[in-house]
Amino acid sequence: MMQMMYFCNLDGCFCGSRLNVPGAWQMPQGGIEEGEEPKSAALRELREETGIVSAEIIDEVPKWLTYDFPPPVKAKVNRLWGGEWHGQAQKWFLARLTKDDSEVNLASGEAEPEFSEWKWANPEEVIEQAVDYKRPTYEEVMKTFRPYFTESEKAAKCRSAKW
Repeated sequence: MMQMMYFCNLDGCFCGSRLNVPGAWQMPQGGIEEGEEPKSAALRELREETGIVSAEIIDEVPKWLTYDFPPPVKAKVNRLWGGEWHGQAQKWFLARLTKDDSEVNLASGEAEPEFSEWKWANPEEVIEQAVDYKRPTYEEVMKTFRPYFTESEKAAKCRSAKW
């Protein structure tokens, strides 16, 4: 299983529409490099995929969450990544932007762009937009972070580079 990190903000969850799968929305994620701490990896991945540098981690899901890939996804992942991948183990973090979201730059140059557009989504939208096999994980994450969203989710607005 690959170790991944995800990012939410108090204004909602930052979601990007994947370039390689139009209409597939997800939060920034990525692997942990050898010797790297999960929190450091989360902030690095956030910077590489979104251009955001002004963020601090304020909470995390206390345990690693796992899921298995369905057979068609497993076949594609094994072909693209090489090896025999069965699913993922994920460590989820809640971060707060310390500046506004004007830093968002999906083509920051730090990594190959993964998203074509972005938005802030409330927890329910994130769960609804998740692919079926990831939905239980998303539900667990949103349940853990629910106390942080209670006040701010009413004010969360959909903002994007295209909208």
